[in-house]
Amino acid sequence: MADTEGLSGVPVRVKGAVVVVGEKDAPHTVKVYEDARCPFCKRFEEGGARALVGPVADGDVKVEYTIASFLDRNLGGAGSERAANALRASVDAGKFPEFHAALFANQPEDESDDVFTNAFLLRIADRVEGLRGPAFDRAVRDGSHEAWVRDAMQAFREDGMRGTPTVLIDGHKAGGGEDAMYGEASFAGVLRKAGIGS
Repeated sequence: MADTEGLSGVPVRVKGAVVVVGEKDAPHTVKVYEDARCPFCKRFEEGGARALVGPVADGDVKVEYTIASFLDRNLGGAGSERAANALRASVDAGKFPEFHAALFANQPEDESDDVFTNAFLLRIADRVEGLRGPAFDRAVRDGSHEAWVRDAMQAFREDGMRGTPTVLIDGHKAGGGEDAMYGEASFAGVLRKAGIGS
């Protein structure tokens, strides 16, 4: 959800192996499965995911992110794992939506490029006001959330996911065909059919 200003003040928390953005008692749940190296996830975040900002800010939807790292195994390197670790650290710093948006905005053009080094992740964090600090920097450099990253990948597998992005709306795979996910207006239509938004 790239419109991070619209999410100012929205609660973010870790619940097991997922990051939850939105009010705990929101009537609708959208589950998003992503890998930081996945170019289609970037397309979703910069397109369809924008349609979620209003419903999340209004308290109508909470988004549960499962941050996978399977592309490291497929492509080599450890960029997905390092990015997932940094994303988890950004929750503790109170800057997950902002860092999440910045991360995808700085994704390499070629997913096979393993660019998400700790140094690069910290440079991305420089673009998020108030994120850099001793605790965040240490968590990124030390891989402090490695166990959580493994748990998230395990949750991805246990949920039967095979690729990213995968989006479930109240337990059902988002309709409208794959292309509907990549446009804000088209995904807003998918949400309306699921009873979300006007």
